Parts: sequence; structure tokens; C-alpha cells
Amino acid sequence: MLAIIGGTGMAQLACLEISHRKIMTTPYGEPSGPLTFGKINDNTVVFLARHGYGHTIPPHQVNYRANLWALHSLNLSRVISVASVGGIRADLTPGTVAIPDQIIDYTHGRKYTYHDVIDKAVTHIDFTEPYCQLTRKRLLDAAERANERVIDGGVYGATQGPRLETAAEVNRLERDGVDMIGMTGMPEAALAKELGLCYGTIAVVANHAAGRKTSAHAISLEDAHAVLEKTMVGVRNILERVVEFDVD
Repeated sequence: MLAIIGGTGMAQLACLEISHRKIMTTPYGEPSGPLTFGKINDNTVVFLARHGYGHTIPPHQVNYRANLWALHSLNLSRVISVASVGGIRADLTPGTVAIPDQIIDYTHGRKYTYHDVIDKAVTHIDFTEPYCQLTRKRLLDAAERANERVIDGGVYGATQGPRLETAAEVNRLERDGVDMIGMTGMPEAALAKELGLCYGTIAVVANHAAGRKTSAHAISLEDAHAVLEKTMVGVRNILERVVEFDVD
């Protein structure tokens, strides 16, 4: 079974034929909302809205540990995250979809690990490759099957939010090698790795990052939401194909 975590622009999954919803409890509190079960093209899928189904939970207050723990308890095959980002790299223009292969964490103060109990042995994870390579390949193959253009690779910079970045901050991120900026990539990716989940991300570029579009000084959130609404049609096409790789 495949899990999909929807971010900004995907509080619901229109292509999902819903069968039921389930309220979950975890040792780490409540997830962002009930898990929604159903089928896409006769393949079982579970969906979770990262920011809540009313999009009321800001990125720095998402209970990432509860979300991933709840999904892990279902013995899933893999987890696909859909996340909106701002594009730094020149080819990451609004409406572009990318499958990142690396991540840099700029967040702070979040509950970022399951291994924080001092009376147990210290546990480290290898985070050389933050995203599951098989999941990335399946997303790329699904995009090709769906005839949807995606960019293979890119460095995701996870910032704290909920505010957007200054132009100077974006310049620093670019010097660090960041290609796209989001607010939810961490600790979600690391927690998935701790739980042994095969995790990948579909990054949807909603806007140019601050200072990257010379014709405007400010980012229009209205325009960004319009871009997301349009681009999510292609994302759903990819999801409809990727489920074919995870047959029950």
C-alpha cells in the first residue's frame, strides 16, 4: 500500500475513491488529521493532509513524528510527499515539478527524531541519500508514463517558516547549493528514514524565490496558489501512474 502526504495545494486528493477514514493515535500525539483510505485506479492508497484538511496547521507546528508514525504503523510499502516550493535555480520556474535528490535542513526547534530518550543507546542513521532511490525512480517513470515533464534531482532547502525568505537569505541558500526552498521537507524526510520508510518527494514550484524575479519585488501569494491549483492536475496524473508500481 502506498501513502501520500499532501501539502499546500493538496489538502484533498481528487483522484482518490474514498472508502473510509481512520482517526489514529500515536505515542507522539495526534497526526494532522484522520487517515483517508481509498483506491486510485483500483490500487489501495492512504492519504494524509500535512497541514490538516482545512489547511490550518503551519509548517513549524506540524506534528511530523505523529504523521510518520501513524503511516508506518500501517506496514506501508512507501510514502510520497507532495510539497510546494519556491524556485531558486533558473529552470525551476513556477509550474515546474521536480523530484529532489538532496536536502539541507535550516529548520530549528522542531521535534526531529524518535531517538531522543536518554536512557537508551544512542542511535544514528545514514542520511547520505535522504530520499529513497527506488521511490524517486518510480516517480520519474510514472511521470514519463503520464507524459508529464519533471526535473530529475535538485537540492531542497528546508526553512523554518511560516514567513517567506528575504532576498539576502535566498542568496545565501543559493551559495549553499540549494535549488528550491520549502518549509516541510525536514524533519519529515529524516523521520521517514529512521522508521525505514521508502520516502520520496514531488516538489511543485509555486513561485520564484525572493529576489529571483526582477520584474517584481514581492511574491504574490494569490499567483502562487493559482499556479499550484493548475500544476496539481499534472501531479495527480503522476500519482495515478505511480500507484501501479505498488499493487496490493
